[in-house]
Amino acid sequence: MNQDAFFTLTERLHGGLTGSEILFSNLNGEVSDFVRLNRNRIRQAGHVQSAGLALTLIDGARQVEGRCELSGELRADLSRTRHLLVRLRERLADVPDDPYLQYSTDPSASDRCVGEAPPPAAEVMADLVTTANGLDLVGIWASGDLNTGLASSLGHRHWHHSQSFHLDWSCYLETDKAVKASLGGLHWDATALQHRLEAQRHGLRVMARPARTIEPGRYRAYLAPAAVNELVNMLSWGGFDLRNHRTHQTPLLRLVRGERQFAPQITLREEHARGLTAGFTAEGFMKPAAVTLIDGGNFGQCLVDARSGKEYGEAVNAAGDAPEALALAAGDIPLPEVLARLGTGLYIGNLWYCNWSDPNDCRVTGMTRFGTYWVDHGEIVCPIKAMRFDDSLYHLLGDQLEGLTCEQELMLSADTYDGRATDSALLPGLLIAGITLTL
Repeated sequence: MNQDAFFTLTERLHGGLTGSEILFSNLNGEVSDFVRLNRNRIRQAGHVQSAGLALTLIDGARQVEGRCELSGELRADLSRTRHLLVRLRERLADVPDDPYLQYSTDPSASDRCVGEAPPPAAEVMADLVTTANGLDLVGIWASGDLNTGLASSLGHRHWHHSQSFHLDWSCYLETDKAVKASLGGLHWDATALQHRLEAQRHGLRVMARPARTIEPGRYRAYLAPAAVNELVNMLSWGGFDLRNHRTHQTPLLRLVRGERQFAPQITLREEHARGLTAGFTAEGFMKPAAVTLIDGGNFGQCLVDARSGKEYGEAVNAAGDAPEALALAAGDIPLPEVLARLGTGLYIGNLWYCNWSDPNDCRVTGMTRFGTYWVDHGEIVCPIKAMRFDDSLYHLLGDQLEGLTCEQELMLSADTYDGRATDSALLPGLLIAGITLTL
């Protein structure tokens, strides 16, 4: 469904409202290509075109919500959504007042388009299969358009259109020995894919060497952006939302109280203006361009959605309680100098199965797996067998942090469970004086 069709449909719906009813309509749609690969061959290819409309009917302090799929044909969609509106009106009479209901009463409008169309999936896959010749490549490609629209009977008119791609894959040597990579963004660059595959070929040559078993203990380490992404994702589990802070359930409670802190190099922002997500919320509030969550190692601001904002009397600055477009500020270590600066220790390409082991101390546990190597005097020597780490982020992002890379990597979410995800993160790599491996 395009912009004009969406606003035409919602205008017709608004004409059917009665009395003091207010209607918010939120559209989420995609036109996507998906390709699955195994052993560097295309095993499944598909095209998805979908649009779903969520309606929120409000009368006074009461609200009800419903959702339906759209076909793109105005007459059929109007009949379906009018029927949904009738059902919502029937339910509205029986629901109690919602004490945390909040929506924007100031009409606003926006129209934003980000990214550019990548080459056709067939063209990209042909190049990938050719460039990856001889590799046991397993992965999934997703690309296309994502649309988000908002219209309300109060006068809100918002449209957000993005074009992006994401390739998530692994190249296997044998059994569980593999090197993982991903590439995603708003602008296609075939050279970047070639460089990733060249790096994987080098990684597989290293993986072919006998793996080293290391003893539990604390080791110097470099964490690549993919590994850093797992750590900042843990902070998203209750680290920044206002409700968890006001109820003292956030894992960053000691940071907020000033009892602990991150390193001065750590500045973490939610960059709404950069991400794939829309710059407006479902309730009609405009998001600020950025929200500083961690400022020079100290806690900055919370993310405040409409309901938490009403409950605690704070201004809305986010659509939900978790970040959608995180960015960790870059440092001053050039990427080519990482191994030399590391010296002897671990190169950790990915972290897996992360979870809180002690949220009160911001302590995280997880596993190394693909792409973790032993480095000796600035040279990658061999892979290491998978190990469990258990360490506090107050160490990894605090007193053990030596620096961050100048380069940042844009990482898009590979989730496609309920449509293509729009979460993203812009992250550097981290050089750490010590990370604790337990077994």
